[in-house]
Amino acid sequence: MRRSISTLLFASLSLVALTPSIAAAEAAPKAAAATPAPNKATRDLHKLFADSDEGSLRRNPLFAIFRGDMRYADRFGDYITDAYYAAEKRASERDMAGLKKINRAALNPTDQIAYDVFKWQTEQTLIGYRPDVLKMNAVRPINHFFGFHTFYPTFSSGKGGAPFATVADYDNALKRHREFITFLDRAIGRFREGQAAGIVDTKLTINNVIGQLDAQLAQTVDESPYYGPIKQFPASFSATDKARLAADYRATIEQGIYPAYRRLRDYLKNDYLPTARDTVGLSTMKGGAELYRIAIENTTTLPMDAETIHNLGLSEVTRIKTEMEKVKAEVGFTGTLAEFFDYLRNDPKFKMQSRAALTQGYYDIGKAVDQKIGAYFSTLPKAPLEIRPYEEFREKYEAGGSYQQGTPDGKRPGIFYFNAYDLPSRTTPGMTTLYLHEGAPGHHFQISLAQENTALPNFMRFGGNTAYVEGWALYSETLGYDMGFYKDPYQRFGTLSDEMLRAMRLVVDTGMHAKGWTRDQSIDYMLANSDMGRTDATAEVERYIAIPSQALAYKVGALTIQKLRRKAEAELGPKFDIRAFHDQVLNTGALPLAVLEKKIDAWIAASK
Repeated sequence: MRRSISTLLFASLSLVALTPSIAAAEAAPKAAAATPAPNKATRDLHKLFADSDEGSLRRNPLFAIFRGDMRYADRFGDYITDAYYAAEKRASERDMAGLKKINRAALNPTDQIAYDVFKWQTEQTLIGYRPDVLKMNAVRPINHFFGFHTFYPTFSSGKGGAPFATVADYDNALKRHREFITFLDRAIGRFREGQAAGIVDTKLTINNVIGQLDAQLAQTVDESPYYGPIKQFPASFSATDKARLAADYRATIEQGIYPAYRRLRDYLKNDYLPTARDTVGLSTMKGGAELYRIAIENTTTLPMDAETIHNLGLSEVTRIKTEMEKVKAEVGFTGTLAEFFDYLRNDPKFKMQSRAALTQGYYDIGKAVDQKIGAYFSTLPKAPLEIRPYEEFREKYEAGGSYQQGTPDGKRPGIFYFNAYDLPSRTTPGMTTLYLHEGAPGHHFQISLAQENTALPNFMRFGGNTAYVEGWALYSETLGYDMGFYKDPYQRFGTLSDEMLRAMRLVVDTGMHAKGWTRDQSIDYMLANSDMGRTDATAEVERYIAIPSQALAYKVGALTIQKLRRKAEAELGPKFDIRAFHDQVLNTGALPLAVLEKKIDAWIAASK
């Protein structure tokens, strides 16, 4: 699962769409002399993109820092204020008005794709700012899965997105911390608005948030991630600067951040929690059924409904169980599939004995992938990929793995995070497929290649829609078959298990949010149809409760890319080149699925 600053602004349902054209980046220097001057439509389009991007960076300073742009690094941002929402809405309205003035027919094919995706993205953003939608999202400013209260400490730790190379970097962080404290108090105000309107989150989600706040408050100042930069001063800092900054950071944590955490924790525990929902489905919240319908189309990029997705999930679960039965027979296990699940969950040979051993296991997988990847991709990221366990203060509430993007210049690497919480519940068969998804060639390739391409406007280099980004990462798991990693039946079962997870998500997410399924019913369904441990199944279900519909996009996106590959293989025959296909999928960035399908169809026709 991709994790970035843009995902934290989920209340607006906005997406930063598109990534760059690798082919265009490679061709640009050679073709520069022969390229005719852009026409008015092209000039207007590129100016619109540049102006929109620049305005977004000013309004979202943390996003700018993630991109290595430090012009606004002394600001946290006024997220979740009325002024912030109004400014985002006005900007999107200006973008749409400007786009309508541009003659699409006068653009070249690449810019037509950019036009289409920018239009789709802006339309989706404006839906998020409709009064009826915003009033339901704004009053639920954080939850246990996406929230600044857990993102920001990692960002500020000296090992996250914020740089700490100069005295100015350290001082800028102190200024951001002051605005973050304001944000925490502002969140209380938004929650209170929801209480007054009868639009409240679930007891389960709020209890988890309280647990996250308690975990951070249990840390001493010296243990706090906010104090991390003080432990890694650059050697060039003077003794005076070190002493001043250490004192200021300690005071800010003790007298500012921790008291704000306590205020939020106490309010949620004593005031909000008694009024929160006992039910977990979004459709049980006031206005929630319509919100879920909108969220499905936003995350899948397709006009799908909950019933269609639910039935697709049931069909996929049945198909994958058939493949699992084949693996069970291959290894000579004579019990039932459910007994085989228990065997994989509990046998010591499928467990790592330490965090260090689990880390080394992922290092070894990464090296094996590096040896084979060039046969499937003609363009590789320049940015390095780092492998880390989640920090212990947040691991309990995280997924099995996630990816955090690096900077476009490669100075900060991409990071593949894996979960080492409750180590006895972690099993080894799924390690290869998790690395392929979160690391290479999954999120790390798609996101890094996008950021590294400077040939197209910035908005095309950063961000992306969930169906494409997660669909690509899930498709990347299937490349383990091509690479030979799944000849081992247990690793093959591991990838089937992960595929099963994405299929079950279609069933469980729609089950809870459209069909009235309970948390326990959903957990039981996942345990009955997979080898997941209860810890993982519980974390997954509680994730779907926190962020309805997001988990639907994985399978929908992957099935689309797999369908397009089969079509290209069938129609091109011996002309089919897997490296060329991957370039076509990746080289115009995170397209809505209908746009991607149209593009690949055109490529197939041209390749004939």
